[in-house]
Amino acid sequence: MRKTRTTSTAPAPLLGPRSLNRATLDRQLLLRRSALSAKAAVEHLVGLQAQNVKPPYFALAARLDGFAPEELSALMADREVVRIVTMRSTIHTHTADDCLTLRPLVQPARDRELTIFRKGLEGVDLDRLAALARDLVAAEPRTMKQLREALSAEWPDADPQALAIAARCKLPLVQITPRGLWGSSGQVALTTAEHWLGRPAEPVPAPDAVALRYLAAFGPASVKDMQTWSGLTRLREAFERLRPRLVTFRDENGVELFDLPDAPRPDPETPAPPRFLPEFDNLLLSHADRARVVPPEHRGRSWQGNQAYRTLLVDGFLAGVWKLEADALVVEPFAALGKEAQQEVTAEGERLLKAMYGEPASYDIRFGTVLR
Repeated sequence: MRKTRTTSTAPAPLLGPRSLNRATLDRQLLLRRSALSAKAAVEHLVGLQAQNVKPPYFALAARLDGFAPEELSALMADREVVRIVTMRSTIHTHTADDCLTLRPLVQPARDRELTIFRKGLEGVDLDRLAALARDLVAAEPRTMKQLREALSAEWPDADPQALAIAARCKLPLVQITPRGLWGSSGQVALTTAEHWLGRPAEPVPAPDAVALRYLAAFGPASVKDMQTWSGLTRLREAFERLRPRLVTFRDENGVELFDLPDAPRPDPETPAPPRFLPEFDNLLLSHADRARVVPPEHRGRSWQGNQAYRTLLVDGFLAGVWKLEADALVVEPFAALGKEAQQEVTAEGERLLKAMYGEPASYDIRFGTVLR
């Protein structure tokens, strides 16, 4: 009797939290500072979270060698980068090229967002609303208040806030300068990306191409990780199409992780210097499982309600929060830091202050109460 030959497939290699941590830090330009320009870094990182004005500047200060805030501010003033709602319905700083491609890619998520406001939009023709709002912001940039008032004149029975949000969801509205410039102030005034940049939107990119960029900046990662980052759903098919071009791993929970074959995956014991990150940094928001950056014991400690804290990394992992007071950078660790770690954090704080505020820095560096 002939025996049937059986074959077994070896399990994908395991990547523990430290291995994932070092790989992600490397691609996020946080394992060592990069010589990339600010524009090249914004492109590589596929945008920077920009819910507030200052986070993109602090994000680049943590990642780039020799960064000065004026570099990003000049790019924004020259319309080479813009502030626009994209991933996860949050404001991001993107290059002009990415603004014109990524916003169309995530449009299905913006359409889904509108269902939250459907009661306030009863009887509203959304296509007509989009056309009217486009004409309004093309004539002159408008604030959300001005959009509410103008659209309410057409639909007086609708919820004014829902009308303005619908315009933001249906149209690629960018925040024009001086909003977002370093050292300047200005209320949020909106116009379309096409009008501000002087060119039409690009064709919607295939999710496959964006998946490759996501892995280059955030990998190794699962399908669910990319869906968390982008706010999109049903990306499994894109990864299956890409599978022949990718390598696979698994995390400690057995979740399949995809990666680019030649992407860096440093030794898990590679030193990771301290880093001061802004609130809403994408490092902490772009994976379904954040264990590669957030230890289980610190889960949820970088947030309070809807408020996100500025975060401190020590040895590559979330280790505390920080804030700028009138005369000091105050570090509040989650556990007592050893003498060497405290010295390294102080040196990194001094580097941050010099990059952002020049010499001589008018801030002291203080260690506050250890947060429990």
